[in-house]
Amino acid sequence: MAETQGDVGARLREWRLRRRMSQLDLACEADISTRHLSFVETGRAQPSRDMLMLLAEHLSIPLRERNVLMVAAGYAPVFAERPLDHPDMAGARAAVEQVLAGHDPWPALAIDRHWNLVTANAAVAPLLASVAPALLEPPVNVMRLSLHPDGLASRTLNFHEWREHLLARLRQQIDVTADAGLIALLDELKGYPAPPGATRRSAATGIVAPLQLAMDGAVLSFISTTTVFGTPLDITLSELALETFFPVDEATANVLQALSAARRKDAAGGRPG
Repeated sequence: MAETQGDVGARLREWRLRRRMSQLDLACEADISTRHLSFVETGRAQPSRDMLMLLAEHLSIPLRERNVLMVAAGYAPVFAERPLDHPDMAGARAAVEQVLAGHDPWPALAIDRHWNLVTANAAVAPLLASVAPALLEPPVNVMRLSLHPDGLASRTLNFHEWREHLLARLRQQIDVTADAGLIALLDELKGYPAPPGATRRSAATGIVAPLQLAMDGAVLSFISTTTVFGTPLDITLSELALETFFPVDEATANVLQALSAARRKDAAGGRPG
């Protein structure tokens, strides 16, 4: 038990330091004594289940890692992890499908904590037509798809700016989660070469830097938003993010609408409408 207590205390201390909080900061926010927190971190005191939940909340520890804390302290995990197709997840799954379908003809997709594609709407597939088949084998990693030389990199006109944007997002996630899988992914992505001829260029619109993608002689420009579920109590749901893309200009909107019309025509067996 002493070894277990020391382990949970060390984990708490690691998360506190990652959040750049002193013992006094955390103790004040959690309304406990600094002495007691010190005893917990050094293994001299065994934290209760409620105490761990309280400290984890104030440290914004991801649900997956809160379970790790519980087990380290000798308690049962608190949060379930169910796949999105589990019956208990029907409401969340329907919400995801509704958002993605409702966003068509603009592209939208759902990703997990490691940026693996969970699902996407019909507007995404045409944008991936030139991607190497190997990158489209499950699990499809959206970061790898975006920056790999055989992915979208050669068609991304503002490659350097878009790469910096994606790597910055990945680093922010690592700061929050300390996830080893994300750290490995970041190392892999940093090793990818820039596509031949890629030069630094400003893609700024005065609001955000868009993704600029070449497609069949046209230039498609997108801005994106990220949506997550509020107050999730399931690990899968807490790690799910919806990425929705919007056209920056009328030319992009026209191309996407034309692609959507073509899909509807094909679905109707070649009949208009």
